[in-house]
Amino acid sequence: MVRQLMMYLTDADLLPPVQSGFRPGHSTESAILCVLSDILLAVDRGDFAIRVLLDLSAAFDTVDHDILLQRLELSFGIADTARDWFRSYLPVEGNLSVAEAYDRLLFA
Repeated sequence: MVRQLMMYLTDADLLPPVQSGFRPGHSTESAILCVLSDILLAVDRGDFAIRVLLDLSAAFDTVDHDILLQRLELSFGIADTARDWFRSYLPVEGNLSVAEAYDRLLFA
């Protein structure tokens, strides 16, 4: 299912071009090279370059299931049977951490 989803998102051009995670040919190395390239281009133009790093990991520790399912449908066109498949992996008892959700989808 993950392979089909990634093919759909790629073919429909729904992934941002700078999305590096979970994509073939993209890695933390390619993300770092992109940032470095942007900084060097800015400096070459005589612009100032600054990098601000924020740790947002705590902001994404839990995912609201209703919002996730709604976003899958409205933003990515994943509805009906496919959306219900995603719903079946979400626990009834409450929210799921991002890592747990990914593990369930990838290794189910």
